[in-house]
Amino acid sequence: MHTEVVISAIAGRSPRIHAVGGLAVRQTGPHRLHLVSAAATPLGGDTIRVVVRVAPGARLHLTAVAATMAMPSRPDRTSYADWEVEVGAGGRLLLDPLPTLVAGGADHESVCRVSAAVDASVTVTEAVQIGRTGETAGAWSGRLDADIDGTPVLRHRLELPLADPSRLGQPAAPTVRCAVSTLTHPDPRPTAVSDTEVCARLVLPASSVTGSSPSTTLTTAMGRSLTAVRAAISALDPAPATGAVAENGVGEDRPQGRPAQLA
Repeated sequence: MHTEVVISAIAGRSPRIHAVGGLAVRQTGPHRLHLVSAAATPLGGDTIRVVVRVAPGARLHLTAVAATMAMPSRPDRTSYADWEVEVGAGGRLLLDPLPTLVAGGADHESVCRVSAAVDASVTVTEAVQIGRTGETAGAWSGRLDADIDGTPVLRHRLELPLADPSRLGQPAAPTVRCAVSTLTHPDPRPTAVSDTEVCARLVLPASSVTGSSPSTTLTTAMGRSLTAVRAAISALDPAPATGAVAENGVGEDRPQGRPAQLA
């Protein structure tokens, strides 16, 4: 099955949506959309293509109502997901679909390409877990590319299971079956590396390449469970104060120094 979703967010109007195949899209707020499974996908041999375009000055929060389950099929066990993301000047995008679960015997390959204006606000998160309870035989690979104002700032790839877990230098590395990666632009927070977990936030070299442009970060964590991975990410920052003023001038009960989230 081939699934294709095209979403265009335009300032001052509801998003334009085109969806065929195994995914539908439902609008659940002025700037919020949920992906909804309309069929069993992805199975082996299936392809999913999602195009997200945020026009200048527009806002969009795209998430999902449930996790994605990648399942094997005969004769093909590999499924594919391709995400193309464009955010124009002053646009704001929060892309945080629920995790992808790769069942035993399935392979899933994901590619996400992000292109954003330097003054756009972008947060893109991908979370994956290999196997359901008691399963460990699934496989996943994910690639995340990002260009800011036309300048390449990230070419990132992860694979699970790890080809050589010992390279992580952590006692729990052989049991790694979950990963979360988040691209954030702009992000004022500095580089941070966990002393105890496979988790780090890195400032990408965009500022040194483009001069005065704001920083972009990539946060990546791996572990035995998504709960543990998310806890490790949260622990990268000390307990923050609340009641900060968001970048758009609207007060929010959110940690200081963290990127503002869409309503």
